Amino acid sequence: MAACLWIVISAALAVSFKYLVYPKIKGKLVGETSSESQYRQEIKIAADSFSGYCFLRSDALQKLFKPAGIKITVVDDQANYEERTRVLMSNKVQMAVYPLDALIKTGTMIGDFPGTVVMVIDETKGADAIVSYKSAVASLEDLNDSKARFVFTPDSPSEFLARIVIAHFNLPDLPKKWWIEAAGAEDVYDQFRKADETKLRAYALWEPYVTKALEKEGAHVLLDSSKLQGYIVDVLVVQREFLKNNTDLVKTVVQNYMKVAYRYSQNEDDMVKLIVDDAKKTGSERLNKKQAKKIIQGIQWKNTLENFAHFGLLSTQDSHGLQHIEDIILNIANVLNNTGAMDTNPLIGKANILYYDTTLKEIQADNFHPARKLDIIKGVGPALPDLNRVRGKTELARLSDEQWNSLVAVGRMNVKPISFGRGTARLNIHSQRELARLAQHLKAWPQYYLLVIGHARAEGDVEANTVLSNQRARMAADSLVGQGIGSTRIRAKAARPSGRGGAAQSVSFIVGQLPY
Repeated sequence: MAACLWIVISAALAVSFKYLVYPKIKGKLVGETSSESQYRQEIKIAADSFSGYCFLRSDALQKLFKPAGIKITVVDDQANYEERTRVLMSNKVQMAVYPLDALIKTGTMIGDFPGTVVMVIDETKGADAIVSYKSAVASLEDLNDSKARFVFTPDSPSEFLARIVIAHFNLPDLPKKWWIEAAGAEDVYDQFRKADETKLRAYALWEPYVTKALEKEGAHVLLDSSKLQGYIVDVLVVQREFLKNNTDLVKTVVQNYMKVAYRYSQNEDDMVKLIVDDAKKTGSERLNKKQAKKIIQGIQWKNTLENFAHFGLLSTQDSHGLQHIEDIILNIANVLNNTGAMDTNPLIGKANILYYDTTLKEIQADNFHPARKLDIIKGVGPALPDLNRVRGKTELARLSDEQWNSLVAVGRMNVKPISFGRGTARLNIHSQRELARLAQHLKAWPQYYLLVIGHARAEGDVEANTVLSNQRARMAADSLVGQGIGSTRIRAKAARPSGRGGAAQSVSFIVGQLPY
């Protein structure tokens, strides 16, 4: 018994030494034989390998912070947005970047928005697209079928692009389960490449796989994010407690980011090299220069003035049609809610809780310019356009009759019937409200033209009914123009009188584009 007792005591002492005493001795030794870190503070930013976040991972950003003893660490979570939100909640990271739809969707699911948006990083302008085989799906109209499906990667900007299409275009015959899930853009591309070209399938993917898909004979783009405005947007989010206690530091992060973005915007060759190197650094798809240029064309990085515009710090005229961040948040939340991605919309009436404009207000008050105090080498290689101006909406060119007749239909807008009383062209209150909703949708698709087609019943005088059809179309078109839709992108026309139901007393809306 005594021997057993001594064995137990010896084991306990050994364990205590190993786990309690030795670590202290070792820790003291390490401390006595080490130096102080050159960094006094570390800021961790949760992100993924998307090329749009390359400035955050750049050596140029690190160099701007190093003199102040601050280290920037980008934590790659493989686009796990739920995990990203939870580590932000626990303050394991102080900042995070999100597609705005992912921020809204994940926060709603968790029941908390632990961070707030302090700046807009970028907006996709062609990097995401929906492609198909023209033999089966020539336009979105062809997807209005119970056998049609969208193929996409869950929780990706491409999924959200598909949801925007569902929300904005009239596809009532799509099934309730209208999607097929894939494991990333490469998987979507593989499914596209091996697909039966007669099936009603639309494939949502991103670069460089969009370009690869289009290399296959018969492939074409149904639509891409270059036609869209204010939906596929990436933002920088700061943990609320960290922001409250470190307002000046957050301001410095935003300023230094803007300086780096401006510096690379000066030279296309530098930007291409950054994209290629960043792909190697993240271990994602290896890119050549041609692919890197394609990615650059598909991402619109937001500059300082554009951030001022998005946060309502410029006049309406100087904002050039860029949407306020609050309106962007509401529009995205509505799409998520209306397409079933969220059961409820917690941001109705309080979208302002999701953004913080004081940081940018202070930067504007300081007359900040991203080129100031930067050592920029000029005249080396071709410069990228749009260095520090607001790139807002541009009016579409006025079309000739021949061009209007040559428009390629993209799809019919998802609009409740715009109805008229029998024999009249007067809009009722319901129709006026629906036209206001349509105007908001059209502002999201600034690169498309719109045909407003008036209808009238078949019975009676055909010529008089045709005049009535045209009056109805003209009334709806004028209402849209009065709500800010450019007159050059709208044409009213009369359909041949036909039918007897309510559809014969309404107008319909078809968006189109000039043929490539």
